Amino acid sequence: MRDRRVILLWTGFALAAAVSVALVARRPDHLSDLHIYYGALTDLRAGRPLYGYVAENGGPFTYPPFAALVLAPITVVPESVLGVAWLLLTVAAVVAIAVPVGGVLAPERSRRPLIVAAVATALMLSAPVQSNLRFGQVSIFIVLLSLLDGMGVVPPRWRGVLVGLAAAIKLTPLLFVAYFLVSGRYRDAGRAVATFLAAAGVAAAVLPAESWTYWTGTVLQTSRIGDLASLGNQSLHGMLLRVGVAPATLPLLWAALVGVICAVALLRARQLTGHGRPGHAAVLVGCATVAASPVSWTHHQIWPVLAAMLLVGASGVARRVAGAALLVAMVVSLGAALGPVSARPGVQFLLENARALGVGALCLLGFGGVAVTATRAHRRTADRAWLRVGVAAAAALAFFAVQPLPAGADPTFKAYDLDDVANPRYFFVCQGPAECAAYGGDAAVTFGTAVEPTKVRVNGVVSARVARLAYYSAPGGAPRAIPLLDAYPGSRIFSFRAATMTHGRLVAYAADGRPIATYDDELAAAFRVRR
Repeated sequence: MRDRRVILLWTGFALAAAVSVALVARRPDHLSDLHIYYGALTDLRAGRPLYGYVAENGGPFTYPPFAALVLAPITVVPESVLGVAWLLLTVAAVVAIAVPVGGVLAPERSRRPLIVAAVATALMLSAPVQSNLRFGQVSIFIVLLSLLDGMGVVPPRWRGVLVGLAAAIKLTPLLFVAYFLVSGRYRDAGRAVATFLAAAGVAAAVLPAESWTYWTGTVLQTSRIGDLASLGNQSLHGMLLRVGVAPATLPLLWAALVGVICAVALLRARQLTGHGRPGHAAVLVGCATVAASPVSWTHHQIWPVLAAMLLVGASGVARRVAGAALLVAMVVSLGAALGPVSARPGVQFLLENARALGVGALCLLGFGGVAVTATRAHRRTADRAWLRVGVAAAAALAFFAVQPLPAGADPTFKAYDLDDVANPRYFFVCQGPAECAAYGGDAAVTFGTAVEPTKVRVNGVVSARVARLAYYSAPGGAPRAIPLLDAYPGSRIFSFRAATMTHGRLVAYAADGRPIATYDDELAAAFRVRR
């Protein structure tokens, strides 16, 4: 019977993988990140700057120079062949991750094939793996290297090497070096640092100009990665940007919170390691990298999926419920799925930041620390403790949910610029000089709204009297400047989006700073239409 279930699960995994690959192949923008790797390395081979490359979609190459050396062989084959191979390798990486995680969940060998198949299937269906497939990302391979090394699966004399290599390709695994140190794995930490420095040194010898460019400037240019305030960035930094924290306050607040989260997660990881749970510890450190990184796109978020599985497989109802909730958040976009039933901005904010909040809570609780390894005699007491924590957390979330968003907060706010004018999804009221001239009337601002499941878009034309346009997300909040675009002769247009416009206010200002028009009821009406 067990063999039959294993076969059924692997059949489900194969079907999910085949359907996922087929859907990726049908997308016009499939493997867009892999296309960036391929184009940037092709330019590099032709003698052009690695970090000067920009793909058709505006994406640059953002990884350290050593990543270019590792990825260099991909330009040997045609890009179409590379795409097929990359998708197959991504599917193989899912299985490779499932094997050690399944071993953590099923220490007894008899149940391990069943659990490994279940983990692989659930992982394949998760949003992070689907995102890796869609974009052709390296993130899943970084997770695999860090996981194997963090768990101590590799032979003792090689431990730390995989983390060093992973960090030389993408910097976030460097947090594992701190984990090695706090858990007493000093030689592993030394090998990780030595490998990282050696990889960077090799890259500097082979690509001196690119190495200088990256380490003296590009490494700090997070704006190259994309709009960090967009909902795809479920890091702590991304959530603070969406909350609307003042730019002057943001760096210090973010650094303080990251310091607390990482310190607690590392101490919990050391505790778990001491209780014979290196798998839990490695996944916890991985989750801390997701929370602490300035940007954690969906394809970076494999660690929380693994954490959710470990919680589901733990003892105690409270932990299993928490794991199931986190797993649902990692598979389903709650903001999109539940946005239509969210009547309050606070509820919508919680739904759209569910992954960031879940990862932050996991890092601070650390699987419950010693509670994960509680003996049967103490399990009931641990469950009661978890139940109290769960009730308190639910009460805190409920209180926050019924509050309005903080002044200036807007989970999805974005103002569009000239590069976006050709996109009819963003600029929908008019296209071309004649149409936009006809659309604009005598009013200071003439605009229309487009209602979507999780956001409202505003697009319009301003008169010559308007010198500046600002959007206020909530009373008392800081204004968001809306660019006025000279896209067509004789017309200035604008476009922006926001998650909720219940308290929104659009204000047009004259050249002397005097407000000449205010629009708030019109924006609130658009939000009511969505509901």
